[in-house]
Amino acid sequence: MGIVAYSLMSDPRSKSALQMLEWCHALGAGGVQVGLDSLAESDTARLRERAEALNMYLEVITDLPKVNDTGEFEQVVGAAKRAGAVAIRTACLSGRRYETFSTLEEWNRFVEEARVRIRLAAPIVEKHKIPLGIENHKDWTADDFAKLLKDCSSEHVGACLDFGNNISLLDDAQELVDAIAPYAVTTHVKDMAVEEYDDGFLLSEVPLGEGKLDLARIVETVRKARPRAKFSLEMITRDPLKIPCLTEKYWVAFPERNGKFLAQTLAWVHAHRSAQPLPRVTVLETPARLKLEEENVKKCLAFARDKLGLVSA
Repeated sequence: MGIVAYSLMSDPRSKSALQMLEWCHALGAGGVQVGLDSLAESDTARLRERAEALNMYLEVITDLPKVNDTGEFEQVVGAAKRAGAVAIRTACLSGRRYETFSTLEEWNRFVEEARVRIRLAAPIVEKHKIPLGIENHKDWTADDFAKLLKDCSSEHVGACLDFGNNISLLDDAQELVDAIAPYAVTTHVKDMAVEEYDDGFLLSEVPLGEGKLDLARIVETVRKARPRAKFSLEMITRDPLKIPCLTEKYWVAFPERNGKFLAQTLAWVHAHRSAQPLPRVTVLETPARLKLEEENVKKCLAFARDKLGLVSA
């Protein structure tokens, strides 16, 4: 299993692809998913050589192309190819649907622009023969995401399947995996814990095995559907996210959600609410936070190895 840079994002080393590679190797990981801090041929060659020497895979994080300028995206894809990347991870939305959009019209404009940007990206990754994984980044519901991927009609465009994000959109995590696994290019492996609060529920990434996802079943589903997809850990050590699904603002950009999704999710949250308060980390000084991030990643790697059969090689 590899490590996503966001798992260690408080440390400056996560901003350097080469330093991230070395660090994750020392932790016992089998690969990294990270942004490229340099597109220079000498740097991408060195990155490739080191990854090959360490027998580690590389996945590159980047944005989709701009609607009026694909040049930057193509440069990154070309550099990723030179660096030996096995996949590229991207997302349509940098924020969260229920926080970003104030009107349905804003959401609809985003949908049209996202589809354009994906259409622009497809021929570029096809040209370089490198798969592009679009993350379900708290934007697309499971049904919408499956339709989006089906409509792409490109063998080089698929999903970066995040195991837990869609709980925030009132989707069942396993149903999301069942629908999206056939499109998986790569994954964000995580476990999730929940807690009730007045406006809805709180959602936290927690070390693998300490949350409420059926990780063994999820991993097996992905393995069967896409045997070549990599498993990359995204253990974000942060305060719980507020999912304000009992507020009017939350529902503005969800024209097709209804009480069924709300009832099912709140019932699941109530049944699986954490016995202990969810972790809060903003109260920690930087050294303590850095230490906790690395400890959480180590716990996850051990669980993945011992309980899920996800070894580094």
